[in-house]
Amino acid sequence: MKEHGTTSNSKLIRLVVFRYVLGIVVLGLIFFLSAGTIRYWHAWVFLAILFIPMFFVLLYLVKYDPALLERRMRTKEKEVPQKLVIKLSTIPFLAAFLIPGLDYRFGWSSVPFVVIIAADIMVFCGYIFFFLVLRENSYASRVVEVDKEQKVISTGPYAYTRHPLYLAVLTIYLFGPLALGSFWALIAMIPLPFVLILRIKNEENLLKRELAGYDEYTAEVRYRLIPGIW
Repeated sequence: MKEHGTTSNSKLIRLVVFRYVLGIVVLGLIFFLSAGTIRYWHAWVFLAILFIPMFFVLLYLVKYDPALLERRMRTKEKEVPQKLVIKLSTIPFLAAFLIPGLDYRFGWSSVPFVVIIAADIMVFCGYIFFFLVLRENSYASRVVEVDKEQKVISTGPYAYTRHPLYLAVLTIYLFGPLALGSFWALIAMIPLPFVLILRIKNEENLLKRELAGYDEYTAEVRYRLIPGIW
């Protein structure tokens, strides 16, 4: 088997399949146990919007960019500030997925159907944008790091914002509560922009230190996250 980093193709595929199935099971349990029923249709649609495209994206990466797929499987942050960011984000993320089910069970919110569908569309668009970023940047690791052969990417989404991957994540998570039929779960998402700002600032310090040409890139592309805003 051809090696990619330290993980062979077969081991990588097993890891990907395991995490893919685990993600479906864990999210499903959170949604349906908190809702107290499997008739929580918002959750079924949300899971389909996330995991059906994800299946095809994973197939694409297995075939065309297994090195990137291996990077996306890494979870251990090396930078101390990033470890703190991960800890700070854990509770809001869990709450954002737990509250909608409770909201459905006890009828706290009454989100209009058209708003739910619009939010589903935004979640889907966020994931498609996420894939476009991965296709553009083979070094888009899950953890903050700089590979030896890494180069600055300034094409595609990177021509407009320095961190388009986080913009995709922000879109998915901010519209997620509405797609799940909950206004109250939006409260849990309030810390997310601040968490992303902390992560981006630390990541940029690392990139300026270790990635050749990144300073010049920041002069060309002014916005870190949302074009025209920041």
